Amino acid sequence: MIVERRLLPHLDWSLIAAVLLLTLIGLLTIYSVTWNIQAGQPGAEFWRQAAFIPVGFFVLAICVAVDYRALTQRSPAIFAVLLLALVAVLLFGTVVKGSRRWIDLGIAPLQPSEFARLALALVLAMLYGDGRRSARSLGELVFGAGLLALPAFLIYRQPDLGTAVTLVPVFAGIAYMAGLRLRWLVGALLMTALLSPVIWTYGLKDYQQGRVLTFLDPYKDPQGDGYQQIQARVTVGSGGLVGKGFRQGTQGAYRFLPEAHNDFVLAVLAEEQGFAGVIIVLGLYLFVIWRSLEAARLAKDRVGAFLVVGLVSWFTFQVVYNISMQAGLAPVKGLTLPLMSYGGSSLVATLAGFGLILNVRMRRFTN
Repeated sequence: MIVERRLLPHLDWSLIAAVLLLTLIGLLTIYSVTWNIQAGQPGAEFWRQAAFIPVGFFVLAICVAVDYRALTQRSPAIFAVLLLALVAVLLFGTVVKGSRRWIDLGIAPLQPSEFARLALALVLAMLYGDGRRSARSLGELVFGAGLLALPAFLIYRQPDLGTAVTLVPVFAGIAYMAGLRLRWLVGALLMTALLSPVIWTYGLKDYQQGRVLTFLDPYKDPQGDGYQQIQARVTVGSGGLVGKGFRQGTQGAYRFLPEAHNDFVLAVLAEEQGFAGVIIVLGLYLFVIWRSLEAARLAKDRVGAFLVVGLVSWFTFQVVYNISMQAGLAPVKGLTLPLMSYGGSSLVATLAGFGLILNVRMRRFTN
């Protein structure tokens, strides 16, 4: 069902404005950090990101226009297409830096794993939100966990442990809303703790173990594995209270900080705009999360509420982890800062998620 005009005034325009502002702040930061002094213009990453912004907001508009209940009803098919795309990546995907995560579409590469959280949120919202099932039943909980495991395993095989882990908050948020028993959650955490030696030995690759050890002591290998984490701290600290000014940073612009336009975009912002700029960005993220949770509270049915909670759980987890990573409070992992980091598939998938959140809030007045 296409959106009716009478519903448009019920769109959360403040949420749209905050999302757009974060996206533009990220674009300006990418502009600054990729600036090529010799060419007198920003790098290719800026132009690619700028091209994906209208695409992302077009996808957001589509996700607002189509009734979310129609999407959840078709979620098994959407989920199946996602799994096929992930299998195609493993078979035919493009290898970049040792990982096979992208499908070359000619115009631009597509990273299907970025859309896995959307597909999982839709299918779990349908599973637990239709009124006939709940996570209080062990069988229903295991079935939902199985749906989580399918894309998580395929993404892990790329290998991309970071993106695979971001599927867990989607499942956890929806399962909690669906009545997940607290003792089962505690039991799962205890089991994970008991199995941690096995997971460490057989579940993590050497480079993944190295990231954890580097997080505990980055100065053990300051020119190797610890370099990125140390430089991130230096970059954040060098900005002081008000920063060095737009395009005046040195750590990111002169490539002292690797992946400055991607995983560490907030560190670049901290260097250029200082503590004050970071506080503004954090305030915007908190506002986005609060307004999204409001959409869950106002949802007219369980399906809409569960869908929003799953999406907000993923978004919040990724924001918190990325910021913690840049502050040296979590191991370095290839997780982008949603809306701000460079990455076309990531940006489009995130904006699609907000399209669904806006959809749920807007349709709270429909029959």
